[in-house]
Amino acid sequence: MNTMLRKSVLGIAGLAFTGGVFAGPVAAHADAGPVEGKPVAVAVQGDKLIPHGVQGAQSKIDLNDEQLANAKAIIAATKKAGLPERAAVISIATSLQESKLENLGHLGDRNDHDSLGLFQQRPSSGWGTPEQITDPEYSTLAFLKGLKQVDGWQDMPLTEAAQTVQVSAYPDAYAQWEQQAADIVAHNWNS
Repeated sequence: MNTMLRKSVLGIAGLAFTGGVFAGPVAAHADAGPVEGKPVAVAVQGDKLIPHGVQGAQSKIDLNDEQLANAKAIIAATKKAGLPERAAVISIATSLQESKLENLGHLGDRNDHDSLGLFQQRPSSGWGTPEQITDPEYSTLAFLKGLKQVDGWQDMPLTEAAQTVQVSAYPDAYAQWEQQAADIVAHNWNS
């Protein structure tokens, strides 16, 4: 490819990327409620909350007081674990995907096996007792323990880091929550 054409193609691709032109939202769990998908401007590469820029269309939900309290509990547990804000972004995005930041108990026929809590962790998979994994601090610390075991998690795209810990049937779905998770952390980290 000649230099002029290559520069044109790369320039157009760069404009599309930085302008936030994305496809539709990533499909979430089939039984998940509706979410609002909006194109979002890509964060600067050096940003500590979103170092790789967001990937794909972003979803956003309005949080009620309980959901916001759960997000704040995730942030507090991340600080307790001595981890940086990026770990809180990954944790909150994961919880947004898994439970919409709701501390879910057993959902009967809608339950995915014995999945519970903010991160839909399973007692049968060794995450803890039902009482433990429905405790926001415990479940976050358990998630973060798994995250710390992932070599290079700090340098991975969010969805790859989250998927390595969660082993979800929807491995790319975490990415759609990165912007909202970063906004939550940015607003609440120092409060």
